[in-house]
Amino acid sequence: MKKRILKADNLSYVYGNGKTALDGVTVEIYEGEKIAVIGANGSGKSTFFLNINGVYAPTSGEIVFRDMTVNKKTLNELRKNVGIVFQDADNQIIASTVKADVGFGPMNLKLPKEEVLERVAQALAYMNLTGFEDRPPHYLSGGEKKRVSIAGIVAMKPEVLIFDEPTASLDPINAMMLEEVLAKLGAEGKTMLISTHDVDFTYRWAERVLVFCNGKIIADGTPLEIFQNGEVLRQANLKRPAMLEVYELLVESGVLAAANAYPRQTQELKEVLRDSKVILGDPA
Repeated sequence: MKKRILKADNLSYVYGNGKTALDGVTVEIYEGEKIAVIGANGSGKSTFFLNINGVYAPTSGEIVFRDMTVNKKTLNELRKNVGIVFQDADNQIIASTVKADVGFGPMNLKLPKEEVLERVAQALAYMNLTGFEDRPPHYLSGGEKKRVSIAGIVAMKPEVLIFDEPTASLDPINAMMLEEVLAKLGAEGKTMLISTHDVDFTYRWAERVLVFCNGKIIADGTPLEIFQNGEVLRQANLKRPAMLEVYELLVESGVLAAANAYPRQTQELKEVLRDSKVILGDPA
């Protein structure tokens, strides 16, 4: 049974202008989960991330990391273990070289210099950035900047990784590269939360989906449960993934028999189609 790693308990956050961004959010996150956080702009996704990462202090409610209630004394422990990659890499890059930028977080953990250098080298290799050490990060391409910002978080070795709109402004090649990195992190058992407007990515990647609307979580379930719930999609102004639409259209038209296992990846749909030809007696 997976252990709980993070809990938000009746979390609320009100900005200085009086706007309520989070309104009584309660959710538990478990080790190794791959969670997509979806909802319209202004629904509370980014504010939620900044609270569970320790950048913002909740107006009310509490955050529990492992069995530790987060307060001023334990805040650094939360920040050390919950890393966030922001939507705009330029907001996260602060140093004059790639090596210095990736090493900034580990240095703030007050690690020995040798360990910092080792972590930087490992993170750069992990993100295929070896050889970029002395380059000024602000002159890199958008995709390279994103890789640098992820390397900076990987170097801190957090237990939970948060990605806020990671594919925003990325071209298809770099978006594919990012999914490969996410697959590698997932294979290592990392706990990941990703906010996104891409329902197709959500459907094929996530194990669990949190749907935000007006500062509340209005749905929490598997991708299939969420995207088959028309009322939730209407409230959150979401559309259904193309893969789900295509599969249900094929079933409705009689091309495929209904099955419990819905394909979420293109390869899975190909296999279902191939198997159906065998069942129907068509030549393979």
